[in-house]
Amino acid sequence: ANKHKPWIETEYQGIVMENDNTVLLNPPLFALDKDAPLHYAGEICGFRVHNGPTGSSSVQFEAVVLDRSTGEGLVRSKEPLDCESQREHSFTIQAYDCGEGPDGANSKKSHKATVHVRVNDVNEFSPVFVERRYEASVPEGRLFDRIVRVEALDADCSPQYSQICFYDIITPSVPFVIDNDGNIKNTEPLDSKRQRVHTFWVTAFDCGKNRAQADAQVVVTVKPSCKPGWIGWSKRVEYTPGSGSIPLFPSLHLETCEETVWNIQATVELQTGHIGKGCDRDSYSDRSVRRLCGAVRGEVDLLPPPSPAANWTSALPTLPSSDSSLVFSFNGSTHVAVVPDSVAAAVSGDHFTLQLWMRRGGINTQPPTNQARGNHREEETIVCSTVKNDDSFSHYSLSVHGCRLSLFYWPDVSAARPVKFLWKLEQVCDSEWHHLSLSVQFPSVTLYVDGVTFDPALIHDNGVIPNPAPRQRLVIGACWGNDCQLLGDNEGYDTPLSDLHYVGGYRGLLSGVTVRPGSVEPHSVVECLYACREGLDFGDLETLGSGMKVHVNPSQSVLVLEGDDIESFNRAVQQVTYRNSLRFATPGVRPLKLTTSLRCFNEESCLTLRQLEGYLVVLQPDAPQISLSGVGPHLARPAPEFEGPRGVPLFPELRIVCSLSHAVNTAAQGMEGGGEPAKTLMSDAVAHTLDGCEVQPLGEELNPEREELLVDMDALRERGLEIINTTAYIAITGAESISVYEDVLRSVRYRLAKGSARFERRFRLSCSEMNGRYTSNELTLEVNFLHSLDSLYHPSHLLASQQQFLHPSHHSGELSGHTLPNPHRNSVVPGAATVIIMVCVGFLVVMVIMGVFRIRSIHRRGEGARGGSKEDSGQWDDSALTIIVNPMESYESRMGISADTEGEGEEDEEVVESPDNANDDQRIIIKKEGRDGNPRRY
Repeated sequence: ANKHKPWIETEYQGIVMENDNTVLLNPPLFALDKDAPLHYAGEICGFRVHNGPTGSSSVQFEAVVLDRSTGEGLVRSKEPLDCESQREHSFTIQAYDCGEGPDGANSKKSHKATVHVRVNDVNEFSPVFVERRYEASVPEGRLFDRIVRVEALDADCSPQYSQICFYDIITPSVPFVIDNDGNIKNTEPLDSKRQRVHTFWVTAFDCGKNRAQADAQVVVTVKPSCKPGWIGWSKRVEYTPGSGSIPLFPSLHLETCEETVWNIQATVELQTGHIGKGCDRDSYSDRSVRRLCGAVRGEVDLLPPPSPAANWTSALPTLPSSDSSLVFSFNGSTHVAVVPDSVAAAVSGDHFTLQLWMRRGGINTQPPTNQARGNHREEETIVCSTVKNDDSFSHYSLSVHGCRLSLFYWPDVSAARPVKFLWKLEQVCDSEWHHLSLSVQFPSVTLYVDGVTFDPALIHDNGVIPNPAPRQRLVIGACWGNDCQLLGDNEGYDTPLSDLHYVGGYRGLLSGVTVRPGSVEPHSVVECLYACREGLDFGDLETLGSGMKVHVNPSQSVLVLEGDDIESFNRAVQQVTYRNSLRFATPGVRPLKLTTSLRCFNEESCLTLRQLEGYLVVLQPDAPQISLSGVGPHLARPAPEFEGPRGVPLFPELRIVCSLSHAVNTAAQGMEGGGEPAKTLMSDAVAHTLDGCEVQPLGEELNPEREELLVDMDALRERGLEIINTTAYIAITGAESISVYEDVLRSVRYRLAKGSARFERRFRLSCSEMNGRYTSNELTLEVNFLHSLDSLYHPSHLLASQQQFLHPSHHSGELSGHTLPNPHRNSVVPGAATVIIMVCVGFLVVMVIMGVFRIRSIHRRGEGARGGSKEDSGQWDDSALTIIVNPMESYESRMGISADTEGEGEEDEEVVESPDNANDDQRIIIKKEGRDGNPRRY
């Protein structure tokens, strides 16, 4: 009977070679049955294969019995296995015996055993390169750790045959080596001049020593040596006035020579400190600029030019300025300006605007950096003032200390505590010109520096401070009292300001210090007045790349770019521009600097770029041509019109035209002539602004008792113009349009007192703009007074004419170039009169010479005829000689086309017998030319 089940191991490990089907098991496959040696019951008839964990491996394997009595079996695959497809297989196996008879009845089965089969790899695949061609570019002259890396793969499944054990360069004599990882490097520095491109082949071997099916090609291009830095830098940049904004670096880009950087920062600096007061601004005077910008009037000049009326600035040293303003120097000790009480009283109140130009340290002093770092020097006071209000006194002082600007304000010196407003500004200690505008509308205080607003930090000073003396005082350049404090109680009430002890002296330059009481200026007006008209700018912020930052300082003299991408940074640098909004920019050189700092991942090998220096040249602008016309060289009117109450207008038809001339290439003319294109000057009329015109009498100054120039003062005040009216000239100043100046100058009249009419008066007119930078042509006008015949033939007039002729040196400035009116035409021709007078004088000289010659000849004949007569018997007695000159000549005869002056003189000669020597052929010449129409005797 079949009492027992077969027995097998619980787990088997098997190995099968790739492309084979016999599985070698460990331990070997044997099934045991305790019913042995019984026939059938103790024999193993077969093995059954069941699915493993994956459920598919059983299909690929089978188990067969090799010996039924011993139970030996064999596991084999139904078809060859592929390691690359599946490397391991798992399934279960079960043995069964032959039962109780040939038919296998009552057969028993063993338990199921797990079989793990691993497919062993066969090196059937060769390495294959990922790419057939590898390319790289390297700069010359350097050794690299890796130029390029090649890579090959093997399709075998086992590490033994799938790994690439080594690579090899099969091209001989190349300066490159390759390691087992495929990294290629050069063995010597490469030279682009000797060989620009290196081409070689590499192969690969797996660990089964199979060579790659196909070799790979490597191409290395040697680039010329790379120098990190800016490429395309132009040291000189030219700017034509009127061009608006121009890019400073249109082709500039940064070369890092493949060095990896993660931060780039470039600083562009434009130096304009030598142009005017820190930069290019309007060249008009301060008063004209205020008018053009719409500023409120009523400012009081605390540092006016020294004069008898403003003598408190006479002791201050002055320096020349490029914009015609007066610059005062303060040395911190003896240079103090004490403003008179009459001027200080005009700026009372707690609403005022204090404006000034300031430059710390003087003309050649470096920035006071030591003060900015804690040097405890005393404060330098710019303005110190105690102001009388309606029923109280207030005090304020503006001081600088290091890089700090402070306003000490005491609203009521008898009650309120003082308040100190503090600003920390780089502009205070950089030794450059800056404009400060301080608007006080307590408790609100606004500071503008070069047109930019700065907010203060409000500080209450809790120290023990004596109350200021209730006395109006205003000092520039220092303050009075000890430690820059004020006098307390009744101390020093009657002490003159000039005798006080001053402390806290200011060291530096000041200009244009003004105070205007009342409402503060709007921001737009302050920006128009003092903002720079030139500076750095960025072209288009919308084109700014991702991660880029742009910063421009308030004065637009420094621009900073920051970014992390080189391409975006290069595009941003090319957008940096220079702008100048002035039509007539100040020509000259503006130095440029470009400083660059790089931050790399490897800080030790990070690049360092040198600072680039260049300059921007602002070319000379096309000078405007101011042309005065419409006024003839002569103005002739009857004398009574000049003696009227309104006088006579001097320039009734004046026309002022401003034009710009520029060169134009006439290419067509040049081609027709076969030469280079010619250049012609074209003139375009432009709308312009004048800032001054002057009417000046030539010769003697105006005599206030006899003559005067009249100007419509109401029209001047309405247009905001100013006038200086003296006997030497009349100056009309103020920035206004050409049409306004035409209307004003057409209203200028010349008036004479009764009986003061002369023969002529000459005036000169000229205009200018931009504070005298450009001037017009000088227009000369000769005014002639037409006299009636009755006045000309009046005895008193005749006597005056004879005296003027006999003494020409006394009135040469009045008589030159004049003629008397013709009796028939009642007109004056001054040019012809001058010619006639010169002919008369020349003719007299000729007659005298002829008379002397005639006397000598007669004397010789008398001596020969009388033969020894007395010496004086042959001399001509010329005591009765009379020469009569007739100036009355018709205008037609004097202005005749074919008339000859000398010929007319000969025709007008008459012979008159001498009363003393009738027998001698001596003649008396009568010349009918003169200035008063009556013969004159000499």
